[in-house]
Order: sequence, then structure tokens, then C-alpha cells
Amino acid sequence: MLFIDQNDPKALAQAFEQKPKLIWVETPSNPLLRITDIEQIVSFAKQHSTLVSVDNTFLSPIHQKPLLLGADIVVHSTTKYINGHSDLVGGAVIAKDPQVAEDLKWWANCTGITGAAFDSFLTLRGLRTLDVRLARHETNAAKIVDFLQSHSSIEKVYYPGLKDHPGHAIAKKQQSGFGSMISFKIKGDIEQIKAFLSRLNIFSLAESLGGVESLICHPSTMTHAAVALSEQETAGITQNLLRISVGIENVEDLITDLATALKSC
Repeated sequence: MLFIDQNDPKALAQAFEQKPKLIWVETPSNPLLRITDIEQIVSFAKQHSTLVSVDNTFLSPIHQKPLLLGADIVVHSTTKYINGHSDLVGGAVIAKDPQVAEDLKWWANCTGITGAAFDSFLTLRGLRTLDVRLARHETNAAKIVDFLQSHSSIEKVYYPGLKDHPGHAIAKKQQSGFGSMISFKIKGDIEQIKAFLSRLNIFSLAESLGGVESLICHPSTMTHAAVALSEQETAGITQNLLRISVGIENVEDLITDLATALKSC
């Protein structure tokens, strides 16, 4: 397995020299919300008969459709937005080629990793409100981004909807919305991060995302805790970085919660 910066044409060319069978794309990425040009990756892959799989969890089929951009496989953690209620663990794999889909179906059945009937029922329940939930998620996120951008205690905000985001133009081209995942850095050290988190009342400290409730996590000690600190720093994951999954609560309540907690910073 090889990890590369997929926005670096030279790194991509070197990777394809190894004749990979599959390239995995996560866009927007976790937790810094970097954007990868899916069509560009597909153009490289077609020259080398390489399959392209895209993790579309952060945007759902509402905001991004990788198959229409040329990808061969799309993967979703249905635990997140598709279910939307934080009450199941599941996943979905969709393939463009019927034979690839049949092969994946065979392996899923063979290894016993298919979802339970009740989990499938809950996933279908979530799908019925996906469109309206995503609209509220994104509206709330945009207002929270504006708040964070203007706050003196915030060092940097990562959100593809911002015009100064490095991937904004690509996101605007391949997405129908910018989603409701936001990352930001607070001016301060880990102690100030702890103080900030302890003052939150509406945002819950948790690793998951995409549910109707708002969540916040500290990537360095949670989602990326298994990565060495030196490697985290290289990847831009610093001790003052936080990631939030904006829920569908009243946005003024969410902003007030953040504002109150930021008084400790």
C-alpha cells in the first residue's frame, strides 16, 4: 500500500508506474477537508487500467456523485449521513461495472460482512430524510463558518466552501454542496483545547459524524491517535486542531455554545 498526495501530478505518475490495481480517493479528506479532483485521478487511472474507488461518506450522494465523474466504485459509511441518527454501524459499496459489483457481493457474502436486516431497515429510514437533513446541515455549517472566521481566538478555518480554501474551485466543480464538516485551529495549546471542550454543552465530544446531533472531536488524540505525533505534524494535524460535524439543531444555539466555550481560550 502506498500513500501519496493525490493533488501532486508527479507523485501520481510515480504511483501509477507501480501498476496498482486500485486507487483509493477520499474527498473531502479527514480531518483537513482537502479536495481531490476525481476526474483528474480517473484520467490517470484509465491510462493504466486501474480501478478508482471514492470514499463519499463526508458528502453523501446528495452533494457528490463520483460514478458520474468517472469513478468505478463508491464507498459510504452508512453509519454517518445516510443513516443520520447515530444508531447503527454499516457501510455500502456501489460499483459501476456489474461484474465488479458481483465480485464484491460474493466476497461480502463469503466473509460474512453483510449488514443485518434491522440495520438495513434503519438505513432505509435515514435515506427518506437525507435530502432535507443535508440542506439543514449545510445551512447551519455556513453560518458557523462565518462565526469562526470572525472570532479572534480562531487561528484558521478549514472548509471547502471558503473561497480561499485551496480546493474551493474543484469542490465547486464536482460537488453540489460543501457539506457540514468543519475543522478549525484555536490559538493556544492543548490545555486551552481541553478548557474549550469542557465548556461545551450542545456539541458532544465524539469521533463519529453525520448524525442529526452536533459532534466535535480532537483528531490528534482521537481519530488519528494511532499516528505518531511527528507524522501528524507533517500532515498538518496539530494539537490545536478540532473537527466538528454540524448537526441540525438551532444554529443560534450552536453558535452560542461555541462562543461561550471560546471565552476560555
